[in-house]
Amino acid sequence: MSGGGGLRRFVASTAAQSQGQGGVTTPGAQAQAEVQADRAQADRAQPRAEPTDARATLSAALGRPLEPTEQPATAPGASAATDEIEKCELCSTVIPAEHGHLADLESSHLMCACRACYLLFTNSDVARGRYRAIPDRYLTDPEHPISTMEWDALEIPVGLAFFLHDSRTGHVTGFYPSPAGATECRLDLQAWADLTGSHPLLAAAEPDVEAILISRPSPRAESASGQGQSVETFVVPIDACYELAGRMRLYWRGFDGGSEAKSSITEFLDTVRTRARALDQGA
Repeated sequence: MSGGGGLRRFVASTAAQSQGQGGVTTPGAQAQAEVQADRAQADRAQPRAEPTDARATLSAALGRPLEPTEQPATAPGASAATDEIEKCELCSTVIPAEHGHLADLESSHLMCACRACYLLFTNSDVARGRYRAIPDRYLTDPEHPISTMEWDALEIPVGLAFFLHDSRTGHVTGFYPSPAGATECRLDLQAWADLTGSHPLLAAAEPDVEAILISRPSPRAESASGQGQSVETFVVPIDACYELAGRMRLYWRGFDGGSEAKSSITEFLDTVRTRARALDQGA
């Protein structure tokens, strides 16, 4: 949603808080720890071995060894701190703040990717489908809004949730962002199937890499309007859901979240609304 810089701002910055807690696996600390451990082991066993399993996979997909990575020159007066440099987590190429992401379906975390690696894994057959490029599209369907009564039939205890279709299990799972991360909620699969039948947008998300984001207006907003309001529904990239969960972890204070968390969620939803295109225009 927000490129590498934005995603790391809300997710990687909370990685230290996530240790020992449940929720969606964050891409920052875990991926870096795995990469560093793999590199150390490879260096001890065989100095010229590829440093990560991901790079070995990429080399096999390309059908050739990877070229040695060149370190960028540090501009005069610029900080030489390597932790400020964004790199592709597959080939170690330096990447800009705005970059694509890959979903690692085996370890369930996201990876920052250069453009070449991102495009390579838009083909779901590469590397037996382990890595998938995350699309950068946002869709909505104002012609088929979900009513609050239809939302209530799902019995979701909160007003903001996202839903993921796992291609390997065939199941749809619901999550809602909370101070503890992304919390899984029980979903009435029959009620979801009934809702999908009358709302095409719910079936438009690409499995594993896109999600359905649903936001219900607060009871106060409904009361102020004097009539029932429609529930907002979007197709969003899965990295946007990671960002939403990260915002909650980063800003939530007290029982009701506090003003900073509410402002951050409002900002997030405003960005989604701005980027969303109508379903019939977004294929």
